Amino acid sequence: MTYDVVIAGGGPAGLAAALTLGRSRKRVLLCDAGPRRNAAAVHLHNFVTRDGITPAEFRRIGRQQLEPYAHVETREARIEEVRGTRGSFDVRLSTGSIKARRILLCTGMVDESPEIEGLGSLWGKSIFICPYCHAWEVQNRRFAYLATSLEKIDFALLLRGWASDVIVLTQGRLNVPDDVRARLKAGGVQVDDRPIARLVPASDGLEMERIEFTDGSSIERDVLFLHPPQHQIEIVTSLGLALDAAGYVQLDPVTLETSVPGVYAAGDLLAPMQGALIAAASGTLTAGVLNHALTVELAIEGLLA
Repeated sequence: MTYDVVIAGGGPAGLAAALTLGRSRKRVLLCDAGPRRNAAAVHLHNFVTRDGITPAEFRRIGRQQLEPYAHVETREARIEEVRGTRGSFDVRLSTGSIKARRILLCTGMVDESPEIEGLGSLWGKSIFICPYCHAWEVQNRRFAYLATSLEKIDFALLLRGWASDVIVLTQGRLNVPDDVRARLKAGGVQVDDRPIARLVPASDGLEMERIEFTDGSSIERDVLFLHPPQHQIEIVTSLGLALDAAGYVQLDPVTLETSVPGVYAAGDLLAPMQGALIAAASGTLTAGVLNHALTVELAIEGLLA
């Protein structure tokens, strides 16, 4: 079977794109497989009309709202290979092979979490990336920010909008100049250079209680924010798409295609500013631009009903 568009990824970007394309009467296959980046998150926030919803319920509603569009199909399948050119792609899935006129990548990014004991069990409960998504629920508690670059160190001052007690942790791996330390101190943020040994959970195992350092000392902290490095998933790298210096997919500013004609991208894999609402908006925008180009093509070829 030939689909008009095959979408890789069934998160906010993929669901929004599928909805837009379904309403445009396109035959769409939404492929959703693999680990969920926000699987550890308790709730999804800062999404108008859906603030506080669980990630699983968000996906359930998103899929349910695709059901009226008969030409939209969802499948628990992984895209393993894409070959061909714009208008005629051969797509190998974990469940079989299909053909598609366009490919839309909504695969998100993979976080490379630092190897710190206790981090994994606290991820999404006391350890977060985005304050707009999670800081309100932990406001006025004891914050820490794990800094890995001077360019992002002012993020600690941003966190002061939600808490008065904020420290920066460098683990002794980041040389913070005196003038930067003074700037942080003026904003009520201290810098701690001790290397981290482990994160210690509270007795319930759900929240962080303190951070222990390699010298045996510790500091009581409830919340840790960090910005781990990220990388693209395998199908994105296998396509040889042009990436920017930070590793995000580059798009043509007009067509919103990647460097491979006929392959589009939307959502978190495009930029470091990430979030469910941003991803959904990106999916809608890209799907609309894609649909315009595809519809014109099909009309000229006499393939529209």
